[in-house]
Amino acid sequence: MMNKPQGVISATEDPKHRTVLDLLDDYARAKEVFPVGRLDIDTHGLLLLTNDGQLAHALLSPKRHVDKTYQAQVKGIMTQEDVHTFAKGIPLKDFTCQPAKLKILSVDSDKGESQVSVTIAEGKFHQVKRMVAYCGKEVVDLQRLTMGTLILDAKLKRGEWRRLTKEELENLLASIA
Repeated sequence: MMNKPQGVISATEDPKHRTVLDLLDDYARAKEVFPVGRLDIDTHGLLLLTNDGQLAHALLSPKRHVDKTYQAQVKGIMTQEDVHTFAKGIPLKDFTCQPAKLKILSVDSDKGESQVSVTIAEGKFHQVKRMVAYCGKEVVDLQRLTMGTLILDAKLKRGEWRRLTKEELENLLASIA
């Protein structure tokens, strides 16, 4: 489990940017781990790294509907109408999003900003940002908090990582069985 910082690529190698593997120690890199899915370069938060291809495939398979929850700071006021729009599924240019859960955490009318939680079962390119943009607002900060049964360890600073506990791994495997 890594708390991926912004400015780092969710890839095993990149000619221009630091990758999440650059944040690992030699022992972890020697295990030939790779990121499960991706987070955009400007998105931070929970990223799972593994060397288990079957686990990665199961977590990313659309058939498994593994929920991922994000917290977003939004430029614009999210409304109950937006909550309903997310729940119906949003038609984007290249695909229609599955129904998603939007929860409004706070609204600052003076600043014209909102804090929201978004739970999706997919993980398409810039999906949360595009869904918010469909509602006429802009994501200015995005953090992934959960993936399936995994919850980002609040003790992990950005750029830090740790191995999953036995219980976390067992719960994760049971959830995709």
